[in-house]
Amino acid sequence: MSREGFAYRFTKAIVRSPGHSAVRGIRAQDRGTPDIERFQSEHMAYVTALERAGLRVIVLDALEAYPDSVFIEDAALCLPEGTVNLRPGTPSRTGEAGLTAKSLSSLGHDIHQIGSDGFVDGGDILVTDSIILVGLSRRTNRAGFESLKSVLGAWGYSVQAVHTPGEVLHFKSDCCLLDSDTILATSRLADAECFTSFRVLTVPAGEEAAANSIRINDTVLIPDGFPGTAELLARENYAVETVPVSQASLLDGGLSCMSLRYD
Repeated sequence: MSREGFAYRFTKAIVRSPGHSAVRGIRAQDRGTPDIERFQSEHMAYVTALERAGLRVIVLDALEAYPDSVFIEDAALCLPEGTVNLRPGTPSRTGEAGLTAKSLSSLGHDIHQIGSDGFVDGGDILVTDSIILVGLSRRTNRAGFESLKSVLGAWGYSVQAVHTPGEVLHFKSDCCLLDSDTILATSRLADAECFTSFRVLTVPAGEEAAANSIRINDTVLIPDGFPGTAELLARENYAVETVPVSQASLLDGGLSCMSLRYD
């Protein structure tokens, strides 16, 4: 299936405010505790950037019982045919995904479930116009992939499991979609076999975190502080807007993690 632009042209987004409990959020490496007031301020700037890109943004209340719930993308996958309730690979987030599904259902989303014998984090799912790539990682396993593939295959999607390098938390930590034919990736993923049918732009050395950017309509949102990546995209004629994510990054989060974008 190929639908030109459906993977980056959206009208709505759902986000969840960071709670005070985010100071206890999961992190692979302790690089400091988030400042909650600053996190909330940066989150508001993120919402504003989504709105400037053309989205109507629905902001859900914080879930204090779930410190990582601001990273709402891990809990669900929104597609034109319906919304899939995912099963994050960290046990502490299982209940969070269920509450997110209830919120989405109340907003009119048609919720579909994957099986209970596997795990899938939304951060491992890269949707393109032609194929959906699912990174097998510390948070997404083969059983989860097969269950998700069953749901998406019934909707006519081509779905492929791909390898996520061991040092990378989520597949989309190191790549994003720029347009129907172009991927932005780190050097760790630039030569991946799954990208052979795409043009790949590689972020400069030292700016690997900038690969977790998001194309929304005619704008590419990239994290603040990566001038080389901003210059690269500008040379390629992409409209770029930078967004501060210093506090989310302390919890291994990035731009794609903090919203569900859909049409």
